[in-house]
Amino acid sequence: MTDSETQPQRWKCTVAYDGTRFAGWQSQASGDAIQDVLERCLAGIFGREIRIHGSGRTDSGVHARGQVFHFDADWPHGAAKLLAAFRTWLPPTIQVRMARPVAANFHARFSARGKIYDYEIRHGGGGADPFEYPFCWAMPHRLDVAAMRAAAGRLTGRHDFSAFSARRGEPPEDPVRTLRRLVVNGRGGRLRIAAEGDGFLYKMVRSLVGALVSTGLGKLTPDDVAGILKSEERTHHVKTAPPQGLCLIKVLYR
Repeated sequence: MTDSETQPQRWKCTVAYDGTRFAGWQSQASGDAIQDVLERCLAGIFGREIRIHGSGRTDSGVHARGQVFHFDADWPHGAAKLLAAFRTWLPPTIQVRMARPVAANFHARFSARGKIYDYEIRHGGGGADPFEYPFCWAMPHRLDVAAMRAAAGRLTGRHDFSAFSARRGEPPEDPVRTLRRLVVNGRGGRLRIAAEGDGFLYKMVRSLVGALVSTGLGKLTPDDVAGILKSEERTHHVKTAPPQGLCLIKVLYR
């Protein structure tokens, strides 16, 4: 018997979810994380426990359009029927959008070469539509978008982003990251901040957004933001934006 006959197939899946009522991506003792729901779904499909491996964590309340995970299991019925089985077992707020077999050396996390996030903001007197509140940061004050764009330009590139990480009490990860894009788009009262990088530290995107919003409110200047980055020290000047405006758009692979 060959190795290919003895080894289960590896499946790469892309999942979208509304993170409002879930405890983030990573499995929790309470069983109410996205990973827990997906693993219960796979147990129902395959009749046994199956562990999944995600491209990374998203926090409680954060959403995704393109989170990626992989798992190993024999499924002789093809990708279309696997997607149909996912739809049968999953709640409407979590949907697997793509499933396909991949090489055994693929890993959702370690094969990734970058991620793209979007952060949605509604600002000014109009606020947000009631149906948008779970998916944006709504604030009454009008933001200075030109100042935010100037600050964003000071943050792109390869830097030590320790000042924009919220991790405490755990073994430190390498704080040097390449922020390829940090773009503020929009008109009127609607803003979208797009961040693309080779990787992000814990709460880094939300911290970057928090600094840009503080700049838009006149509490920081673009030079202040550049100085915070250069300091490599987290201070009270960097606020963490709320989770509901953040969405993982895509995980990048070669």
